[in-house]
Amino acid sequence: MTKADRSIAAQFKEKLIQKGLEQRLQKIQTAPAPGAKIGGAEIPEAFTRFDRQPGYQQVHLMQEGAERFGVKSPFFHVHQGTAGAHSAIDGRRVINFGSYNYLGLSGHPEVNAAAQAAIAQYGSSVSASRIVAGERPLHQQLEQALADFYGVDDALTFVSGHATNVTTIGHLLGPRDLILHDEYAHNSIVQGALLSGAQRLSFPHNDLNALETLLRQQRRKAERVLIVVEGMYSMDGDFPDLPRLIDLKKKHQAWLMVDEAHSFGVLGATGRGIAEHFSVNTHDVDIWMGTLSKTLAACGGYIAGEQALIDNLRYLAPGFLYSVGLAPPLAAAALTALTILQKEPGRVKTLHERGQYFLDEAKRQQMDTGFSAGYAITPLIVGSSLQAVRLSSQLLEQGVHVQPILYPAVPEKQARLRFFLNVEHSIEELRDSLIRLKGLC
Repeated sequence: MTKADRSIAAQFKEKLIQKGLEQRLQKIQTAPAPGAKIGGAEIPEAFTRFDRQPGYQQVHLMQEGAERFGVKSPFFHVHQGTAGAHSAIDGRRVINFGSYNYLGLSGHPEVNAAAQAAIAQYGSSVSASRIVAGERPLHQQLEQALADFYGVDDALTFVSGHATNVTTIGHLLGPRDLILHDEYAHNSIVQGALLSGAQRLSFPHNDLNALETLLRQQRRKAERVLIVVEGMYSMDGDFPDLPRLIDLKKKHQAWLMVDEAHSFGVLGATGRGIAEHFSVNTHDVDIWMGTLSKTLAACGGYIAGEQALIDNLRYLAPGFLYSVGLAPPLAAAALTALTILQKEPGRVKTLHERGQYFLDEAKRQQMDTGFSAGYAITPLIVGSSLQAVRLSSQLLEQGVHVQPILYPAVPEKQARLRFFLNVEHSIEELRDSLIRLKGLC
């Protein structure tokens, strides 16, 4: 057998193994719900053992697949220091494309100093719910700064970005209501919709004609209707047509919620998000949501909007009412990061330049960049989960850290390497990383 024949045989074997793993994973995901028909007095082991649960079986199958293909897990790498444009993994300095630190503010000396000062004055935790045990000045200062940044009445911060969507949507909507969301909506949006008990319908990604059809068909069947989109989609690096969304929500008397987890600090000439990008009035969006963990270099989430919305959440939303208040060092870090964002708009300009260069260069090298608009997120679609894992591992060996996105998170043929850009990445680092990737493909 020639070398070429052996290569073809090896590729065929890999495809067979991968197909078998995909079929087994599909079987796990589509298996009947446990307990549908128990029958008899004995309780099956599958209902009492964690290692028999579908979730664990799926994890075990992925680990087994990695072993069969001889690839290392690309997940849970330990970063030995601040994860910005650069990081240290296993004692080696790497170019880092795996973090949301878009403007390089996590690890910024002023942000660090503010967090340290907050610990010295207030401790590491507020130790109770804000409504029960009171607030710290930092909470009010951060929320006022966020409200001013958006030009709306008020804002409220939560200890988790994921929980912000879950508790807000789950609290505001009920069984007689309707939630319409983009099919690529974040898990937290879907979980919030499920918690609410409202009817939930998705529309194809960024297809606002399909959304309009759903509104025409369904609006009169519900009391309240919420349309939920993201300011920038983290899997693809694209964004919706906000002016048209505003027109649709007004025409059909619905609420519009925009999740700015990835667009805050990224879109718009000064980083004010998708509203600035499209030059729309922020009051035309009913609910602004965002996270503190990306541009704002902390952890948590926020809702911004009119006073009635914020008062409702402040006094009644379970995820705020029954949760400890935001830790003082996190509030201080986010507040300081927001201040730096506003006084140094050049960071946003540089990020835009880096993002556009990376997208243009990837396209020039005939890489599949999907829907990316060329800001802070660009996926490079490689066509299979195995290839994505292998390329991630090989790039790490060459000093480039980028995470793969695999099936079932995306369709198998859409498996990708997802590059998060940072204002501190140099043009040379972007070009060299793409050259190294091209050499591996």
